[in-house]
Amino acid sequence: SPQGRSKKKSRKHQRFLERRALLEQKGLLSPRGRLGSQSPEAGLEALTKANGTTAPRCDKVPKPKRIVPASLSPSASPDSIARHHSVLLSQGNGSSKRVRTSSLVLRPGKYVAIDCEMVGTGPQGRLSELARCSVVNYEGDVIYDKYVQPELPIVDYRTRWSGITKQHMKNAIPFKAAQAEILKILKDKIVVGHAIHNDFQALKYFHPKDRTRDTSQIPVLKKRAGLPVRANVSLKNLARHLLHKKIQVGCKGHSSVEDAQTAMELYRLVEVQWEKELANSLPPRPPSPITDPTADSSQYLDDQYWPTDLMASGL
Repeated sequence: SPQGRSKKKSRKHQRFLERRALLEQKGLLSPRGRLGSQSPEAGLEALTKANGTTAPRCDKVPKPKRIVPASLSPSASPDSIARHHSVLLSQGNGSSKRVRTSSLVLRPGKYVAIDCEMVGTGPQGRLSELARCSVVNYEGDVIYDKYVQPELPIVDYRTRWSGITKQHMKNAIPFKAAQAEILKILKDKIVVGHAIHNDFQALKYFHPKDRTRDTSQIPVLKKRAGLPVRANVSLKNLARHLLHKKIQVGCKGHSSVEDAQTAMELYRLVEVQWEKELANSLPPRPPSPITDPTADSSQYLDDQYWPTDLMASGL
């Protein structure tokens, strides 16, 4: 009967409320107001009991603060990331410090920086092959750093620049194994580097352009350093001008870890401004004829929208 169903539903709802109250008491569920069953004042008291602190009472319920949009998922597209930067910049007082803090919360593991060291193989050692690869995270912590055995015999170790010696190759792993490990790290990431096309070439890999951040191609960095925008600027010079630190010094060659960390530091220096420019440069999405209120569907009845062959046959 309807009365029996009503009682059954009422008992089920009562059990639901009891379970919910138990979870709230254990702190496993945050208390919140329920429609028709709890007032804002009651919700405040429940929150006070759960936290074990005394919250100040007032006659007026405070207005909720403007909340930054939900964090981006790990699979968020680059244009979503860039547009999110624009949203952050349009909120609050616009200070870069506030925006940077928000962006860190959004995707701490979204960015990595890479640097590779190459040795010479082939005729007269003119062919460049991967011999070491280092990858660091957004904070500059090393997440990958291994020596790699090239597929062809090494003719020139290029120690002066690469820092690679014959001794390093004793514990090197095969190129195919290293390639698989590195590409697994780079998958779905925004990859930062300096003249990064050389690193990808050594890895025999092509990373999506919209997911690549090449510090040798950032006009903002060159402007900050007081250098010509179209000039080819080395990582060493950018680090000296903007980070006030010396890298690639001495006769032991470059450190791929140091270079990757420096590239990430340079990127973070102009991250907000650069991502904003990328967001502004994205092509606008065309409005949908169905959802666009300004679109008049009757215009598609005009002759100019009819196929020419159909017009000819109708004459």
